[in-house]
Amino acid sequence: MTNEELKRRDLEVLWHPCTQMKDHEFLPLTPIKKGYGVYLEDFEGNRYIDAISSWWVNLFGHSNSYINSRVKEQLDTLEHVILAGFTHESVIKLSERLVKLTPKGLEKCFYADNGSSAVEVALKMSYHAHKNGGKEKKLFVSLTNSYHGETLGALSVGDVELYKKTYEPLLIRSIQTAVPRDMSQEAAYEAACEFERLCAQRGNEISAIILEPMIQGAGYMHMYHSDFLVRVREITKRYDIHLIADEVMVGFGRTGKLFACEHANVSPDFLVLSKGLTGGYLPLSVVLTTNEIYARFYCDYGEYKAFLHSHSYTGNALACSAANATLDIFEKEDIIEKNLEKSNYIAEKVNSFRALSNVKEVRQCGMVCAVELQGYDPSERIGLKVYEYGLKHGVLLRPLGHVIYFMPPYVITNEEIDTMIKVAYDVVVMLEAR
Repeated sequence: MTNEELKRRDLEVLWHPCTQMKDHEFLPLTPIKKGYGVYLEDFEGNRYIDAISSWWVNLFGHSNSYINSRVKEQLDTLEHVILAGFTHESVIKLSERLVKLTPKGLEKCFYADNGSSAVEVALKMSYHAHKNGGKEKKLFVSLTNSYHGETLGALSVGDVELYKKTYEPLLIRSIQTAVPRDMSQEAAYEAACEFERLCAQRGNEISAIILEPMIQGAGYMHMYHSDFLVRVREITKRYDIHLIADEVMVGFGRTGKLFACEHANVSPDFLVLSKGLTGGYLPLSVVLTTNEIYARFYCDYGEYKAFLHSHSYTGNALACSAANATLDIFEKEDIIEKNLEKSNYIAEKVNSFRALSNVKEVRQCGMVCAVELQGYDPSERIGLKVYEYGLKHGVLLRPLGHVIYFMPPYVITNEEIDTMIKVAYDVVVMLEAR
């Protein structure tokens, strides 16, 4: 099998996600034969450092031997069973562990297949819980520049025009409140004040505010101060508005804490998890919520109060085994502390970008680091040029427009960090010289 043969076969039958397929008239696909550690390898033996954890999902490297063994063990016992009226040990164990690890007060787990689906679950639960409590609150609030997925409900509460504009007529009601403009406490205070003014005007209509704590992922890795979370939590409690914390991207250690809400010591009404939940192995997502919200749906079957929402692969046994293995690694290897050392090393290495005239800002939160470029028109597609250069030099970089970011698997070594950052630095220098 060759790269060229697979590229040809692919383009005959596949439509790729988040891709203008016409680009592949000049931009070659990269067929991958295998992965190990931070590396992906194609059919000609070329290796690429996975600097973006394959869309932010991989935590402990490709083909991790421990996670492999746990999934294989599960495969010999049970691959899947309907979770309506049935259960299994892996999903029970995972749920017990998540309840113990997540912020206090989150006591019940509801499973879905991916991040967007879990956001849909949280939105529906929020509206329905208020309705069961005698309140009709149809409005959702999200932050400017936010992204929460691409199914219609999740898309409705996002604010990235590139994804949302085409489907505007199909979307549910939502409004935006300002995200803090930067990582300062002053910006956090100003944005929280704006949200409170909105709640004072329309709090009786608002079901929930949904936000990504600390970092807006697809929102160009915009970052803000944890004080904003503290203030928003206090405001939502006063106005009987739910707080939905979308930690699909920022959960499981990405921000330097196991969960991003820990930076503010707050507990949301709904915590949405996916991506790193299974270490990047299998699709799985979960919404954790409180016993108070759970109780609002507890009724005789057939009443409109019941939460009749389902996914065929809810609580899939193989995915749950991968998730349990992932949590095992966190527990056994003190990952958060090890990541602190690596994030400090990354911070030291990216300092060199700050002196470049085409770099607007370098920002970092834990194991997520972003380099924002300036002086380019969107039509220049600078991100695509960075992507092509990275592949030619053995690093998978997939910028968000003019923002280059690093979000590698936690098993990356200092030497591999050096390579990853040098390749990115070299392309930014090259772009500066043009």
